[in-house]
Amino acid sequence: MIQTADLPDIIPIFPLPGALLLPRARLPLHIFEPRYLAMLDDTLKTSHRLIGMIQPMEGRSGQLHKIGCAGRLTAFSETEDGRYMITLSGISRFRVTEEVEGFTPYRRAKVSWDGFERDRGPVEKDRGFDRAEFVRLLGRYFEEQGLSTDWDAMREAEDELLINSLSMLCPFEVEDKQALLEAPSLVTRRETLVTLIEFALAGGGDETIQ
Repeated sequence: MIQTADLPDIIPIFPLPGALLLPRARLPLHIFEPRYLAMLDDTLKTSHRLIGMIQPMEGRSGQLHKIGCAGRLTAFSETEDGRYMITLSGISRFRVTEEVEGFTPYRRAKVSWDGFERDRGPVEKDRGFDRAEFVRLLGRYFEEQGLSTDWDAMREAEDELLINSLSMLCPFEVEDKQALLEAPSLVTRRETLVTLIEFALAGGGDETIQ
């Protein structure tokens, strides 16, 4: 388990609408803006290699949600024209306490890791998860959205990997993604995910998964 004392007090933050990162999940990103290339270069010089993914607030220019998720830079490759393809591995959510003024072209924040100890512990289980009913509802949602997936892999995936991956990949609105991020446990995230899917189906029956 990663201890709070091992995590930095100040991290670079990357505001990106709809790009959700969750603990123990992986997020691929394509970096090409000069300010974020500079952020990446600076991050590679640190021992923790953490970048904080955070959602901008809709309709409020420049304002960010208070809770994001930090990912460790675990893979990167550089293209011939100087861009990067990177992967962030989710470590822990954080709460922004204040933004840090400075001379970097990207934003940085002082953060608190308190209250997110669960993120840095063992993989979570969802013992009340009815996977067969969930997959059935998900099939209707994917068909309506024109999405495809490996259904065999989905049926075999661990609860946390399945729920978190769908939370990250499904095309929900920014505020919905934020609600999934802020869910205090895997169970509440699954319940939120189901609610969002049922809402998106809008009139597709009275099915409700607990």
